Amino acid sequence: MRTSAHHTTTVERGSFALARCSCGWAGPARRSRERARTDARAHETATPTGA
Repeated sequence: MRTSAHHTTTVERGSFALARCSCGWAGPARRSRERARTDARAHETATPTGA
């Protein structure tokens, strides 16, 4: 099981969704919730554990 220092969530603001991470990173606002979730997964994958 992969452990990560990053915990991502998606947040809705009106008709937009955005991904946020416990490290302070925030993705761009998206109209598609699925695209916001994809942004979150990409952030977790691209960021080394412990960074």
